[in-house]
Amino acid sequence: MRIAVISDTHNVMPDGLAERWADADEIWHLGDVCDPRTLVEIELLEKPLTVVAGNCDAWPSWPLIQRLERGGYVFHLEHIPRPRPAPGVTAMLHGHTHVPRDETDMMGVRWLNPGCISEAYRGAPASFAWLTIPEDGSGFTWETELV
Repeated sequence: MRIAVISDTHNVMPDGLAERWADADEIWHLGDVCDPRTLVEIELLEKPLTVVAGNCDAWPSWPLIQRLERGGYVFHLEHIPRPRPAPGVTAMLHGHTHVPRDETDMMGVRWLNPGCISEAYRGAPASFAWLTIPEDGSGFTWETELV
């Protein structure tokens, strides 16, 4: 399974990105979409799309938190990172900081941030990430890709 993970579009969907996600099995957006029309290009791909609300979003149909299980792993999606991981999760995925992140804490939980898709920020170029979960259960990979 291959999941495109994005965050912080802030009303901007860079040209050509939706086509790069054509082979994704799912797309996860970690908040700060702002205007839902920003997602139209992604929705036209007809892939399952999961969105969590960010601090710049005012759409009641988007939850603040999503807990998803894929390939035996539990993923917690939330825009603003918590100080501690949610109980029972394999990975905490967040946006908000606009800076890519891949760290493992002392409890073995991975903290993942795809960066900001709409602009370079704090010295980090615009980016998104691929979450790949092999069917054989051999572990998942996280790869940040520049826009």
